[in-house]
Amino acid sequence: MKEEQSMQNLTVLGTGVLGSQIIFQSAYKGKDVVAYDISDEILAKLPQRWEYLKKQYKRDISDATDEKLDAAVSRIRATADLKDAVKDADIIIEAIPERLDIKQSTWEKVSEYAPAKTIFCTNSSTLLPSKIAPFTDRPQKFMSLHFANEIWKFNTGEVMAQPKTDPAVFEQVAKFAEEIGMVPIRVMKEQPGYLLNSLLVPLLNAAADLWVRGVASAEDIDKTWRIATGAPSGPFQIYDTVGMMTPYNLSKDSKDPVQREFAERIKKDYIDKGKLGKSTGHGFYDYE
Repeated sequence: MKEEQSMQNLTVLGTGVLGSQIIFQSAYKGKDVVAYDISDEILAKLPQRWEYLKKQYKRDISDATDEKLDAAVSRIRATADLKDAVKDADIIIEAIPERLDIKQSTWEKVSEYAPAKTIFCTNSSTLLPSKIAPFTDRPQKFMSLHFANEIWKFNTGEVMAQPKTDPAVFEQVAKFAEEIGMVPIRVMKEQPGYLLNSLLVPLLNAAADLWVRGVASAEDIDKTWRIATGAPSGPFQIYDTVGMMTPYNLSKDSKDPVQREFAERIKKDYIDKGKLGKSTGHGFYDYE
């Protein structure tokens, strides 16, 4: 039993769409979780997020009772103090905005405070862990652990090392992923986007291109994909699930002018109006 709980204390950096899911899922599976974000104002919104996730779990997981869900929330502690957030961590998962400079500077600060035992993981969707590892004080304990959105349902945990990662740490993280209900996917070579996003991003970019150039509406692009492939969701429904901030951050500095225009349009028509995707009730589609 002791070995199974070797990484009991988790800290998650970032409480956005995916960060909050990692927090809740880990707590639901019995981990003690510290939720860190940069301000108390952001953290004050978490109780509303937990209520939203409780409803999703009760919809999708047959044995998700009120008692289990309340117990998960009781295992979560929120703080805007980084030193406090990491002081007891066995493992830290970073899920902050998808900008290399922000991730690098964050890990520099974390390295000052985290105990020597702590394993560091980034959930970055597109950035290679080898670009971040030199900004930590323990590259041998730094790697990627990547989740798909709605992780309680689409429960892959892509485990990806960088050249200096200790193989034993790689296996520890794969085991941790399994403990929190994920199916560990061992990515054997550094790959931007891992497996999932290497397949998904070209689809989303192609959909954005069609939409920006006025070839078809978001609804008809989605309808075509769903009918022709049998997929449950079209690309713009996926954008809504991911949330608008991730595609905006990934597209705004693109070399492709169409992708830059896509970022400008979603900022003007959606982000600036508070339509951040499914989690806020509004995105390309409106949700109950």
